Amino acid sequence: MAAAAAATSFSALSKHSLSLNTSPQVPQKAPPFLLPKTLQKPNLSHATHKTHITLSSKNPISDLVSTDKKSSDDFSSYFNDDDDKPREECGVVGIYGDPEASRLCYLALHALQHRGQEGAGIVTVNDNKVLQSVTGVGLVSEVFNESKLDQLPGDLAIGHVRYSTAGSSMLKNVQPFVAGYRFGSVGVAHNGNLVNYRKLRAILEDNGSIFNTSSDTEVVLHLIATSKTRPFFLRIVDACEKLEGAYSMVFLTEDKLVAVRDPYGFRPLVMGRRSNGAVVFASETCALDLIEATYEREVYPGEVLVVDKDGVQSLCLMPHPEPKQCIFEHIYFSLPNSIVFGRSVYESRHIFGEILATEAPVDCDVVIAVPDSGVVAALGYAAKAGVPFQQGLIRSHYVGRTFIEPSQKIRDFGVKLKLSPVRRVLEGKRVVVVDDSIVRGTTSSKIVRLLKEAGAKEIHMRIASPPIIASCYYGVDTPSSEELISNRMSVEEIREFIGCDSLAFLPLDSLKKLLAEESPNFCYACFSGKYPVQPKEVMVKRIGDFVDDGLNGSPGSIDGGWVQAPLNQDVQKVSEAGKLSSLT
Repeated sequence: MAAAAAATSFSALSKHSLSLNTSPQVPQKAPPFLLPKTLQKPNLSHATHKTHITLSSKNPISDLVSTDKKSSDDFSSYFNDDDDKPREECGVVGIYGDPEASRLCYLALHALQHRGQEGAGIVTVNDNKVLQSVTGVGLVSEVFNESKLDQLPGDLAIGHVRYSTAGSSMLKNVQPFVAGYRFGSVGVAHNGNLVNYRKLRAILEDNGSIFNTSSDTEVVLHLIATSKTRPFFLRIVDACEKLEGAYSMVFLTEDKLVAVRDPYGFRPLVMGRRSNGAVVFASETCALDLIEATYEREVYPGEVLVVDKDGVQSLCLMPHPEPKQCIFEHIYFSLPNSIVFGRSVYESRHIFGEILATEAPVDCDVVIAVPDSGVVAALGYAAKAGVPFQQGLIRSHYVGRTFIEPSQKIRDFGVKLKLSPVRRVLEGKRVVVVDDSIVRGTTSSKIVRLLKEAGAKEIHMRIASPPIIASCYYGVDTPSSEELISNRMSVEEIREFIGCDSLAFLPLDSLKKLLAEESPNFCYACFSGKYPVQPKEVMVKRIGDFVDDGLNGSPGSIDGGWVQAPLNQDVQKVSEAGKLSSLT
């Protein structure tokens, strides 16, 4: 605790924080990217957004509740075909010591856009030591423009991108959150999920706390505000010691930037530094690359890093157990050019493909990928099998969030909007199709139909992950276990459902063998049903296949579409013989 003793006490001066919430008004054309002067800033056209300006109260996050009702009924914007994949809930950024912190934060959030596309926000500290925020619904380039970033001066900033499915609750849950309390103001951006959120919230409400959002992040702010410890970063330590589950968070005060990672290290968080000495935290190294920050190291599991005028101080949050880092970061979530948990994501996926080619070979003429996340594994498969890799499916990167379907219904419309088969590559060929995962199986079946219609002679699906049989409770949006096709069917039954000629998954044992001595440091709960931190009264989503297409089903079916997760998380899996067997 020597570092703690040397830290500067948190300011006792209470400040008002200024919040500017953008309404979910999407411009007809996304504005050009806003570059800092050090990165050759261009002239920009301004997009029009409506803002709300309020002063914060002593109730955490009360100023983030929007009175704009326009988005509440516009559910259709938020349901989109995402290839039936698990979705990463969010990405975070923190910057200390750069005069263009907000613009660099904006660019870093753009690099993390794949981690969340439904909302974005930035909080900075201005010259008067007031925390100012701009949050909004939509992509980073839709929420921010030149005028918005001009309202975010200062050399400290934190940012957040968020994924969510429910349109009505979007705006008030967009982070970072800003709260005022008796010793000042604090902003927070959180990636992860707290499995004891409801228990903590009930205790806080019994003691008089008032909640304004449905986000578990708000619990953290209430715990900080009610903590009796000092200085400020020890309040964070005190709060985090009560949390269970996954959290990688960045905090901002009038003069400090704090980064913290849960003791298991479920979600990634890295630290880098720019040439001018500015310290940067981000969920992935791809964000550091874009803003020309050099990667230094990960924030260690259970570590708190405090950055202020005295430099960077590190202290241990608590004695941490064996790390349980999310293996899906390497399978799907992270960009291939990122270094996550000390490993190259590109190299991991390439080897996954090589393992599939070795353990599940098949006579074929061409290897293709389901873009974009299956590409690197497909390259690995093709290289190991000695078969050419070609682009048999072309992905459209210009698909918006809503479409008007012709009156004469088009089969598999949602998939066809995003994926177009190349007939000259597929016609008359025995095709290996490499994808990163199968969740419900509905999109995979549509892709197989698409390839058959394009003339493929045989279709052999190879999946660069083990079968997903259990929901994730650590910051990943997955369906309930009843909806996961690998939890209900054997591999052969899934093959019949999808309609392909053969199907093989990456064996879990082979995955662990690849990770070698690091294997115990990863979380495989979605493949095994064995949870490092037992979920407690966690709500899991059961929203049906309409999310797969983005067009079928009523948004109203979300209401009441939540089920209580059983306290005893015995996960049932269909064995190869088609019989249920308990994993516990």
